[in-house]
Amino acid sequence: MTVPEDAAALVQPAFDELAQLSFAEHSLESVLRKVTELATRILPGQPIASVTVVGEGRPSTVATSGDLALRLDEFQYRTGAGPCLQAATTGQPAAVADTRADSPWPEFAAAAAADGCGSVLSYPLPVQESVLGALNLYAREMAVSGARTQELISRLAAYAVGPVSNMYLYESAVERAEHLEAALRSRAVIDQAKGILMERYKLTADQAFQVLARVSMQRNTKLRDVAGHFVLTGELPQA
Repeated sequence: MTVPEDAAALVQPAFDELAQLSFAEHSLESVLRKVTELATRILPGQPIASVTVVGEGRPSTVATSGDLALRLDEFQYRTGAGPCLQAATTGQPAAVADTRADSPWPEFAAAAAADGCGSVLSYPLPVQESVLGALNLYAREMAVSGARTQELISRLAAYAVGPVSNMYLYESAVERAEHLEAALRSRAVIDQAKGILMERYKLTADQAFQVLARVSMQRNTKLRDVAGHFVLTGELPQA
């Protein structure tokens, strides 16, 4: 299948839609759905999209628009080879123009063909704060076989990686902030419980902490929950 001559005219409006995405109104999944919607609108083959992120040396799919993409992502993670890993770790686009033809990843290509995927393009996310990743497009038809088609996909992917990457970083920052807030709350209640124990039983700070830790281990209960119960009731849970 080839790209219609007027397909390029659809690209700029798609870019404009991506540029107008707001963090306040979207999640990573909804941004990806928008990217997929636009890809389906302007590209042949009805591609399905996913986003691979490599964190702490381990790849994972942080968002996907369909099971086909998730299955083929995870196949690459299990075997340690494929275009999504290549793009994410090298910063260079990687493609399988025809999964039924020769490929640098024959095992992956065979699995993709057997799953009904005709072609694949993975485009690297720009490195930000040591985040490595790739935007992956899986097409059931030969969507990346022609030079003009691949150029169009590359332009779309290159423009899409900005909002996708930024949304991932934004959500990661929010999650880290929530974890930090929870950690601070836990520390506050533990310090409060220690203070009560120190005052009531004339213990040192270390002795008070050891009391809480011992009850936590004996009851197989989180330390902050033991501390919270003690602050609320004035009583330590019994082992």
